[in-house]
Amino acid sequence: MNRTVDVLVVGAGPAGLAAAARLAAAGAGHVEVLEREQAAGGVPRHCARAGFGADARGRPLDGPGYARRSVRAALRAGATVRTGVSATGWAGPLTLDVTAPTGLERIRARAIVLATGARERPRSARLVPGSRPDGVLTTGELQRLVIRFGARPERIGRRAVVVGGDPVARSAVRTLRAAGVEVAAVVCEHPAGRAAFGAVPVLTGAVVSELLGRGRLTGVTVRSGADGATRHTLRCDTAVFTGDWIPDHELARACGLPLTPGTRGPATDGAFRTTAPGVFAVGNLLRGVEPAVVAAAEGRAVAAAVIDLLEGDPWPEGAVPVGVPPAVHTGSAGPLRWVTPGLFGPVAAPLLVRPERGLVRPVLTVTQDGAPLRRMRLSGSLVPWRTVRLPARWADGVDLGGGPVVVGAEE
Repeated sequence: MNRTVDVLVVGAGPAGLAAAARLAAAGAGHVEVLEREQAAGGVPRHCARAGFGADARGRPLDGPGYARRSVRAALRAGATVRTGVSATGWAGPLTLDVTAPTGLERIRARAIVLATGARERPRSARLVPGSRPDGVLTTGELQRLVIRFGARPERIGRRAVVVGGDPVARSAVRTLRAAGVEVAAVVCEHPAGRAAFGAVPVLTGAVVSELLGRGRLTGVTVRSGADGATRHTLRCDTAVFTGDWIPDHELARACGLPLTPGTRGPATDGAFRTTAPGVFAVGNLLRGVEPAVVAAAEGRAVAAAVIDLLEGDPWPEGAVPVGVPPAVHTGSAGPLRWVTPGLFGPVAAPLLVRPERGLVRPVLTVTQDGAPLRRMRLSGSLVPWRTVRLPARWADGVDLGGGPVVVGAEE
């Protein structure tokens, strides 16, 4: 089946639904959203906790409530939301091959918005050795267990270790404790705020180096110390690996879009345009996990550039790559993990920077072709799990005909 739409949005999470709602309300024509899961709403569907804003009566929204509201907004605006539908590849510019319950389709659009989100790396992708026992989960798998079966320790475990120290790890600890599961420890490689985890022991500068047990997890080996020589065992029947997000970028890679180093998401300019004319990318596809409200804001923001394209504005030619300096020593990481957007174009946009490790009052620099453009000391500290937003004026002076721009940090 060959079909044509005006705007095709791939992914029905916060970013994709917000983009579809704004585009349909703005009169963008036939706006269609494809979602491979059986229900739309993205990651928030599995987050049974408050923290997603409030409803019309001022009552706190949990993740499933936020997801339902986002779907209703897109449908009421006039967008079509299709679930159980997977985009499997590109059949040409602005043309996708799609597998749906009704069969194979080929859909051509005037504009495509990629909003495929991100996923957590499982234990295998983190190269943690051991057998394959039950009880080894990611945060998403933990949340899905609670949504499906309720907060029941017999489904989750009796004693857990949480790996990671970012806000997602704190969410996992809250979920486990609410389910009556004892949390033996939080193991994190980077420094973490111990107060955020309450009475749960926090082991910083440590990594889980091995999983123990066959059939069911019986414990984990933790390696710590400057050279990793100190090892000890934590007894547990559940291990939850949190954070370490990677964009779901398979469709972007299949299109040949360049990826931003560090984030592994497609490079975009300030208007969320990729290097492929007519193809946009928004939300956590760009850099891994950010809160749902941030992803939704990007979905709404991309609508203006999509409307401009539909109305005949030309696609900008050429863009300046943006990145962070490579590590000085082989095998070591630099002070900054990544910066986005990965391209400087005609639309000025704030820079989002994520540090590799904790930095106290660092000096941030912007250079192009070796020439300094900006240098400023920040007043606060940077932590690896929080993005720093730099105003658009940080890009003042960038020559769109020049070489790559580098954002660095001096400790």
